[in-house]
Amino acid sequence: MAPEAPAAEARPVQARAEAPRPLTRFIRWDVIVTALLIVVFAGGALGTSDFATSDNLAFALDDLSEIALIALPMTLLVVAAEVDLSVASVLGLCSALFGALWDAGWAIETIVPLLLVVGAVAGLVNGLLVTRLGLPSLAVTIGTLTLYRGLAYVVLGTKAVAQFPQNYADMATKTVPGTPIPYPFALFILLAIVTAIVLHATGLGRALFAIGAQEEAAFFAGIRVKRIKLLLFVVSGIVASFAGAVYTLRYGSARADNGLGLELAVIASVLLGGVDFDGGKGTLGGVVAGVLLIGLLRNLLMLRDVATEIQSIVTGLLLIVSVLTPRIAAKVRETRRHHRANPSASS
Repeated sequence: MAPEAPAAEARPVQARAEAPRPLTRFIRWDVIVTALLIVVFAGGALGTSDFATSDNLAFALDDLSEIALIALPMTLLVVAAEVDLSVASVLGLCSALFGALWDAGWAIETIVPLLLVVGAVAGLVNGLLVTRLGLPSLAVTIGTLTLYRGLAYVVLGTKAVAQFPQNYADMATKTVPGTPIPYPFALFILLAIVTAIVLHATGLGRALFAIGAQEEAAFFAGIRVKRIKLLLFVVSGIVASFAGAVYTLRYGSARADNGLGLELAVIASVLLGGVDFDGGKGTLGGVVAGVLLIGLLRNLLMLRDVATEIQSIVTGLLLIVSVLTPRIAAKVRETRRHHRANPSASS
């Protein structure tokens, strides 16, 4: 009987094969997006004289407020392998309702809480269709996207309502004293901190990643999958309704078509930030970087007098790149692992 090779001789080989590479953490997708954000900001500051001014940065962040706010619950949904494409229509419905109620003499202090209830109901409808009937969220929210936008036109028609109180309009446009940060974006920063803690430092966050990675396994592990998903859709509706109020006051106009197409920018921001559309992967820091990258890039293109259509094309391309690049990288890594595990297969 031939003697076995000493175990001690095998260990160094195994250790060398499994040793972590120190550069790995620097080539994560969210780190790349953050680096790209820095490059875009530096390039804009050096190449466009008005880009880095306090007034322009305040305008860019204010213009990004609704997208940034809605991106927070959208991140949680996508991590859990779901999506809500109806958010822009909920925003438009609540904007139309805002205008109709203001036109009817209601006080804004009464209107805004009612809008939050409407948003919660809209999210609840989405969530029930997904969790109780087992329908795919992509199909459900494409349907409610059309439904809620149609309801917005039923509520307000094609007219616009304006002339809201200046003190409320100021809350949607003015900046925090001494900073270029508008109040809505300051609220986003606070909510982003809370969302990051929930996603990365609580049991609920771990449950979301588990659901996105393998829903059936998460269910058998005792996670209340349906209840959590239902809650996420409700929160998404509430935040979208609040964004509708912000949007209305910021532009000083309530219209049924407010926020049309905004869901594309929200989804692009989340996926560009490194959240996997199949669920189970992503960081909130990457999403914040993605939101800022799209917003600042759009602002830079506007300063360069680039047409709105071209800006939409750029957003669409970023969306495609953000979906394709991680998948291509994962495929390359898998191929390399396979070749290392089976060196004879590549010969």
